[in-house]
Amino acid sequence: MAIEIERKFLVKENVWRPWGQGKIYRQGYILTQNNMTTVRVRIVGDCAFLTFKGKTKGFTREEFEYSIPLEDAEIMLENLCDHPLIQKIRYRIHLGNLVWEVDEFQGENKGLILAEVELSSEDQDFELPAWIGKEVTQDLRFYNINLARYPYLIWK
Repeated sequence: MAIEIERKFLVKENVWRPWGQGKIYRQGYILTQNNMTTVRVRIVGDCAFLTFKGKTKGFTREEFEYSIPLEDAEIMLENLCDHPLIQKIRYRIHLGNLVWEVDEFQGENKGLILAEVELSSEDQDFELPAWIGKEVTQDLRFYNINLARYPYLIWK
């Protein structure tokens, strides 16, 4: 079983600047009956993935991700996923023994910049970079699935 332990933060726009070349992500979500499981379709470059995520408990949740054909992902994004889709540029920043993923959102969520870091345990100590702002790990508005349903530009 795969486990994801993740913390999420707003990014201080006036301090952070993109490092290196980011990758363009397009992703959408398929509605589940119980709203406890997230089903995500994601395209990054010419690779596509189908991901299942369980309910978050603390900072932890189950996550299962599988490669799928790009053509299938395109059809799923167009025909099966709720719209608008999530569009973002992701930057991976290696600091110490951690990798920070900074998402600069586009489209309906333009203006939002979030940073995520995956940890090995919920109580793992780590240092916050100077460009990290308020923690939003448990603010459901900042989950990508909710940004697809209620985009940032609407509630900003």
